[in-house]
Amino acid sequence: MGHGIADMQLQFYTLDVFTEHRFSGNPLAIVLGADDLDTEAMQRIAGEFNLSETVFVMKPDNPAHNARIRIFAPGAELPFAGHPTIGTAILLAELRAQQGFDGTSALVALEEAIGVVRAGVRRESGRPSFAEFDAPRLPVPEASVPAIDDIAAAVNLMPSEIGFANHAPIRVKTGVSQLFVPVRSMAAITKAEPNLARWRSLSDEAEGTGAFLYTGETQHRTAHFHARFFAPHHGVLEDPATGSAAVAFAGVLTHFDQPHDGTHKRRIEQGYAMGRPSLITVSLDVTGRKLTNVRISGHAVPVTSGQITVSD
Repeated sequence: MGHGIADMQLQFYTLDVFTEHRFSGNPLAIVLGADDLDTEAMQRIAGEFNLSETVFVMKPDNPAHNARIRIFAPGAELPFAGHPTIGTAILLAELRAQQGFDGTSALVALEEAIGVVRAGVRRESGRPSFAEFDAPRLPVPEASVPAIDDIAAAVNLMPSEIGFANHAPIRVKTGVSQLFVPVRSMAAITKAEPNLARWRSLSDEAEGTGAFLYTGETQHRTAHFHARFFAPHHGVLEDPATGSAAVAFAGVLTHFDQPHDGTHKRRIEQGYAMGRPSLITVSLDVTGRKLTNVRISGHAVPVTSGQITVSD
């Protein structure tokens, strides 16, 4: 871990993201003042928090931006992710508000590995803060899709339980490649689980692939889809709320549903099987029957704060 770092105390916060309630949603750790940490140190700290993602906040390369951030899952660094973007934007806006910056809305520009991501944050008294951002890259459907039998085996379902209406499995890329698996019913999606022995057959890429399972049956009338996300190769057996997959899901919906021109809002409920209910809102802008913009939004609630000690 780089020499010359005596015991260094860094401030950290955790937030629950894509929820208005503590102890639900997707937990996120954010470490401030991480400029002196090297990649190995960041990866080890992410392993220590052992959440689906940990964010490291540094001074921006461009002073017009709020911060440069790096995002780590327990097993790998990610170029971009949704719940870290929402959570970090909300935390930085909250900290700015504590310094006397008043105002109910703020724009937070984050330098991520994928590029600059701008998030709008809305603060309301008595309610958790809300943030939304435009996806830095539009989703692109890929030609290769694993065989249905391989997908079914990898997620512990029967081949007949995969697919509904005209929705079939599809792989979509937005910086990372993810597999989208339509599941016939709530009963089927509830019993799904990753089969590690069969997971490798889903991808020949070294970093593997995450699988986003979704069904049109929902627990709450406010949601359009019920989803689960498995990414065992990143050290995340199941993720309570996956913003990057929600971005890619906009590509899935455009591909199969062919929505008319205009803006379409879809709400995804996720995390229920883990006891961490989450709600992600995806807005699709469609022009000329093509997807032109994707916006992801959700709330976040601060949960813990403290110091983490980093030493040689």
